[in-house]
Amino acid sequence: MLENVAAVLLDGVHPFELGVVCEVFGIDRSDEGLPTYDFAVVSAEGPSLGTHVGGLTVSTPYGLDRLEEADLIALPAGRDYTTRSYPPDLLDALVEAVDRGARVLSVCSGVFVLGAAGLLDGRRCSVHWRQADELARRSPRAIIEPDVLYVDEDPVITSAGTAAGIDACLHIVRKEQGPEVANKIARRMVVPPHRDGGQAQYIERPLPRSQCDTVGEVLVWMEEHLDEEVTVEQLADRAHMSPRTFARRFQQETGTTPYRWILRQRVLLAQRLLEATDETVDAIAGRTGFGNAAALRHQFVRAVGTTPNAYRRTFRGPEAA
Repeated sequence: MLENVAAVLLDGVHPFELGVVCEVFGIDRSDEGLPTYDFAVVSAEGPSLGTHVGGLTVSTPYGLDRLEEADLIALPAGRDYTTRSYPPDLLDALVEAVDRGARVLSVCSGVFVLGAAGLLDGRRCSVHWRQADELARRSPRAIIEPDVLYVDEDPVITSAGTAAGIDACLHIVRKEQGPEVANKIARRMVVPPHRDGGQAQYIERPLPRSQCDTVGEVLVWMEEHLDEEVTVEQLADRAHMSPRTFARRFQQETGTTPYRWILRQRVLLAQRLLEATDETVDAIAGRTGFGNAAALRHQFVRAVGTTPNAYRRTFRGPEAA
């Protein structure tokens, strides 16, 4: 059960990353039929802390003893988190929380606190791509994935840069309380309800803004025609390019190939249909362009790590599958 949430602050905390956690877990939305969390902001370094924004301070009456009852402990990013040391009593409290079954979540450089506590050892984790080398140096036993939005190695969830913290928070809500709750919170926040953790953090070779929209219309068309078989040649023709030029531009602007992009979008559409409809797996296979249930099952297991029926049971209960 996810009922009690605490956000841990250190000196130099970043207000936006703290705000992400507060927005998802700290606002009372019971008037909309959404769950309310017992939420607290906890200080690891005294009742009043500075932030990285000039003159802004954060005060809280809660100390580390508040972590003893938390189901989820969130660690927002902060100034100099990549180089500083951390209070031993905080690190001990995090280890004790995980040992008793609580989850811990890092937002951006908050992952360095988890590393200092030894909670990344042997675990996959995400970090902002600019900080990956430093995290590898400070936590050599961590399995770092610097090119994804977030990693769920339950009970340790790590997210990359700022907005990825929103994705990770909503992922936890989605996992614990289902897609309907997560989607309603996302709608209130005016953010996408679900971005998969494996989505790339950034474009590998970014182009100037004026050149970054050459495949935009084709992407929209592809998304609207996921049930159709298309070739690179057909897509290139829509973009008024040669196939070779189109493939190169597509890779530059999306960070992946047309085949991998459309495959991922088909899987995401399948996930949404499994969560929100009673359609059979065969019907979903047709709507998503996989053609038959066997092909959908094969690609779904590769991408998500479970079968379509098992995924549906997770989000909608045993009777749904």
